Amino acid sequence: MSALQGYGRRVSLVHQAPAAAPITGKESNIDPTKPLGALADYYRAFNSRNFQLMELNWSDCDDVSMDSPLGGTQNGWTRISRIYRELFRGTNVITLELHEYSIHEVGEGFLAIGRERGCCLNDAVVLDLTIRSSRWFRQMYGRWRQYHHHGSIDDANLLARLQGLLGKAAANR
Repeated sequence: MSALQGYGRRVSLVHQAPAAAPITGKESNIDPTKPLGALADYYRAFNSRNFQLMELNWSDCDDVSMDSPLGGTQNGWTRISRIYRELFRGTNVITLELHEYSIHEVGEGFLAIGRERGCCLNDAVVLDLTIRSSRWFRQMYGRWRQYHHHGSIDDANLLARLQGLLGKAAANR
């Protein structure tokens, strides 16, 4: 029995897919009321640089948080949204997909844990990315909305190169 089950909360492993196809945002029939759909919706928004779709994916609460190599530590949707606006308007194009993931549903929330892979490209450089990622979603307004994201890059050289491409502002947020 898990610690959460001991407190009367339902904990279930919804999906574990280390060998399944990655979540890219290119999936057909994305349903943001389902955990897999909410994740696919996020990657569709990110990879297409669609701020309006990203806004629907995140909770608009002041207590949401993100700690990411792409934007540093941010709290509140207002600050997090600035990071996405900068990334989407910038000259660097970043694409990501989630693989080797599991999804754990807990009451009115779910946690997705896995690895992101992708690339950051601009006119001169193509940088392959590998990021450990966790995303917490809560049921809000009839759909899953992202409440927390944590991403980390294990390779210090890769992190430094990425932050160099994104500019000093990204590295020092």
